[in-house]
Amino acid sequence: MSTLEDKILGEKSQYYCSSSEDSDHSDDESPPKGPSPGSSEPPPPSEVNKWEGTSTNTGPKGVIKDWQRYKQLETEKRVQDEQEKIALMKKLTLTVRSSLDEEREKAALDDPELADLLDDEFLITYQKQRMKEMIQNTNLNLKFGDLIMLRSGQEFLEAIDGEHKSATIIVHIYEDIEACRNMNDSLKTLCKIYTNVKFCCIKGSAVGISSQFKADGVPALLVYKGGHLVGNFIRISDELGANFIAEDVQTYLVEHGLLEDKTCTPILVSNANQDDDSD
Repeated sequence: MSTLEDKILGEKSQYYCSSSEDSDHSDDESPPKGPSPGSSEPPPPSEVNKWEGTSTNTGPKGVIKDWQRYKQLETEKRVQDEQEKIALMKKLTLTVRSSLDEEREKAALDDPELADLLDDEFLITYQKQRMKEMIQNTNLNLKFGDLIMLRSGQEFLEAIDGEHKSATIIVHIYEDIEACRNMNDSLKTLCKIYTNVKFCCIKGSAVGISSQFKADGVPALLVYKGGHLVGNFIRISDELGANFIAEDVQTYLVEHGLLEDKTCTPILVSNANQDDDSD
C-alpha cells in the first residue's frame, strides 16, 4: 500500500524530467550537423533567360521612342513612294515625247504637209485664225464704234428694223437732265469697247412719249435684237446710283446678259485682235 508520501512523490516523478534525460533526448532529436553521408550534390542554380537582342520598355519614354521611330519609318516610306512616282512620270513623259518626235520625223519624210500640221507653232496660228473666223461669222463683221443720234421716230424704227437680226441695238431715251447726260457719256465710252453693238440715243420728245414718262422714266435703255425688245430698263439711274460711270453701265448690262463679258474672251482671240490692231 502506498503512503501519502509515495503518492506525492509518485505524482512528481510522473511530471519530473531529469536534466540528463533532457540532454539525451535533445541529442537524439537534433538534426545532424553537416552533410549526411550518402546525400546527393546540391542542385545547380537555375538558368537565367537568354537575351535575344531586343527589349520592350512599356514606360512613357519607351512608348514615345517607339512612336517616334514609327513616324520616321512612315515618313521614309512616303518619301520613297513619291520618288518612285516622280521617276515613273519622267519615264512616261520621255516615252511620249520620243514617240511624238518619231511621228514628226516620219511625217517629215513621208508627207511634208502633215509635218507642218504637227508643228506646235502652226497649230497655234491655225487655232487663232479659226477662232477669229468663227467670231467674225457670228458678228457678220458688224462695226459701229459711235453713239448714233436719232432725231425722229422714223429714224428710230429704221435703226431697229433695218439692222441685221444678229446685231444687238441699245437705245437710250433721254431728256436734258444730269442722269441722262451721264448715260450718254457712258455709252460713248462703251461703243468704243463693243464695236459690234449698235448704240443709239433719242430724245423723248422726238418719239412722242408722255410728260410723265419724261419726268419719271428717263434715263431709259431699250435693247433690241432681231427686231424684238429683249431688255427694257426704265429710270436705270435708280439701279446705278446718282454718279454712275461707264464701268457701272457695262457691269449692269453684262449681268443681264446683254453685253459679252470681255474678261471671258479666249486668249487666242484677244491676242489675235491685238495683232490686228497693231497692224
